[in-house]
Amino acid sequence: MSERGGAEAGPGGLASALVEKGALSSDWLAAYEAVPRHLFVPDRLWPGRASGVGQGECVDRRSDPDLWWRKVYADIPLTTQWDDGAYAGDGKGRAPTSSNSMPRMVFSMLAALGVEDGDRVLEVGTGTGWNAALLAHRLGSERVVTVEVDAAVAEEARRRLAASGLAPWSVVGDGATGHPERAPYDRVIATCSIGSLPYAWVEQCRPGGVVVAPWGPPYGGQGIARLVVAEDGTASGAFVMPSAFMRMRDQREAVPSRRAYLGDAEWPAGGREGVSCLSPDDMGDWIHMFTIGVQVPDLFCRPEWGEDGAYRLWLFDRAATSWATADFEKGRTRYAIVQSGPRRLWEEVEAVMEWWKENGEPGFDRYGLTVSRQGQRVWLDEPGHAVPVRLPPPPPGLSRRPCRSLVHDQGRAGCAGGDSSGEFRDRG
Repeated sequence: MSERGGAEAGPGGLASALVEKGALSSDWLAAYEAVPRHLFVPDRLWPGRASGVGQGECVDRRSDPDLWWRKVYADIPLTTQWDDGAYAGDGKGRAPTSSNSMPRMVFSMLAALGVEDGDRVLEVGTGTGWNAALLAHRLGSERVVTVEVDAAVAEEARRRLAASGLAPWSVVGDGATGHPERAPYDRVIATCSIGSLPYAWVEQCRPGGVVVAPWGPPYGGQGIARLVVAEDGTASGAFVMPSAFMRMRDQREAVPSRRAYLGDAEWPAGGREGVSCLSPDDMGDWIHMFTIGVQVPDLFCRPEWGEDGAYRLWLFDRAATSWATADFEKGRTRYAIVQSGPRRLWEEVEAVMEWWKENGEPGFDRYGLTVSRQGQRVWLDEPGHAVPVRLPPPPPGLSRRPCRSLVHDQGRAGCAGGDSSGEFRDRG
């Protein structure tokens, strides 16, 4: 059987689709053709989805080469590792930890990076090596540094790069520290998500250089930030598109279990009961989660699924002092809520969604990020208009808001804790 496995899908078909979507431009076409995706995908993979998150069942090239080929040349992400390599079965591990990214996202991010001939690039997150190969073919291997924290993943990528005649400077280490030995760089690109952009990336990028990275709060929601480094050592720029990348390993955050909040008590565990007109489904799209996470940075959530699309959305603060729930059922306009602890977490979320509506329901293209040695801030429309961060003192009592529709669109519920792979808008 041929390498194509007899399937009709292939590099040409994917290229046509990417060009039609506006992701693959003519200046990257030669690199795309020179280092085809299948050379950087292992025999076993778990196909993702073109929208949302979640992985399908394992596809093994040795047992089903046709299906493997079709998945490789579909515009979807491909999970290639679970649980930092600790899980090696044919099913699914607890969490995906390495992948070959969705081609549309790969080339959209490369377009945002805006490399020019002669540029030196730092890539954080080698993964399977395909992105590094594209950069090395375009710029020359000697101008590309790629950093990978997982030694086994890095070694496999080196092998695949060498087989393609490429040898970018490959480093095993913590990507958050960059690689100062070969700095300064003209461009820095991360292929893993972050909640705090390491200032080392800014320091190692020359003034006028560009940093492109997936950024998102722990609550969920994530976008690609494109920052330009200024002479004063700051980096600032807008978010250019939504994204859903795995979290950088040293920024994964463990969260308390439900038992830390309720102990042995059963819900509602003495919590204050009430009613809200804000539907959990109206705060579940990626942009809603991003907005909530930016403004209430210590918040995380979990869904508890029922039947026929019903679910209970749990909100928790990371200090394990407060929690809230809201019960969703299709067709309802009023939703039972329970709040417990010194904070009123559901009311905090209502305030965020009200802010979002009052500000014209902004999408990712209206948000931006500024990073300095002192820290980072998210802004709306312009750097001087910082998005508020809400960590209020405990209110003296439960306030009541009149029921009103806070969000126009009917979003699907979604939530993430730690990285976007936890989003629950797609249950399958």
